[in-house]
Amino acid sequence: MAELSLKVLHADGSVACTNSHKNEVILHYNHAYVEGDLIVLESSEKDIYLVLQVDDALGSAFVYLKTNSYSYVVPFGEKKVCYSPKIFSGEHHLITARVATKEEIAGYKNLALNVADQHEESNCYPHASANVETRGESVFAARNAIDGVKANTLHGEWPFASWGINMQDDAKIKVDFGREVVTDKIILYTRADFPHDNWWTKVTVEFSDGTEFDWKLEKSYDPHTITFDKKKITWICLKDLIKADDPSPFPALTQIEVYGVEA
Repeated sequence: MAELSLKVLHADGSVACTNSHKNEVILHYNHAYVEGDLIVLESSEKDIYLVLQVDDALGSAFVYLKTNSYSYVVPFGEKKVCYSPKIFSGEHHLITARVATKEEIAGYKNLALNVADQHEESNCYPHASANVETRGESVFAARNAIDGVKANTLHGEWPFASWGINMQDDAKIKVDFGREVVTDKIILYTRADFPHDNWWTKVTVEFSDGTEFDWKLEKSYDPHTITFDKKKITWICLKDLIKADDPSPFPALTQIEVYGVEA
């Protein structure tokens, strides 16, 4: 059994609240967060599947923890507008972590989904990153593409955050799973705030096994779905994003879903 602990730390390193337990830990923090606060998860085991909830309004995330700890920065100011205004608000916060069940680990699921992902590189997977994010703003960060929010008819603050490419022709986004997975289906929700938005007519999907394929897309509010022979991979990348011949210079990605099982 894994010993799990949760802590809320202030910026000076002082412990505001903590709790520990085997296999499942629940922490109630009954104060308002202040800027600089961290939520810290520690585990006696690494390379472990967990179900983590850093805030009750954010929901839980099925994650893979490669090391013995994970730090989550409580967002403030501009960094918070890509989230629901309900998260991390008020003076009562429920933080939980537990070891995932065998059924949760074995199930066919969206392997890319991680509501607890953050912009910074971490040891908690899946993790989204990109070579460009429009003006460095949180509402256009790569993490928005794996947060489970599929609203794609506008752009900007939650629930319409997306991955924005800042009109950069060589833009690419990567989802790292942190371990081997087997996938056979991808779903894309491209942003569809027409006529503000452009759209991609073709994207190239690259896999960690060295293979890739081109995928033709259409102007649509609806999800784009593609299936293929099973691939054992550790990451996936979207690149060579070809814009449509349209006056708008603003194509964007609302969500990427990668379906499969653990390898």
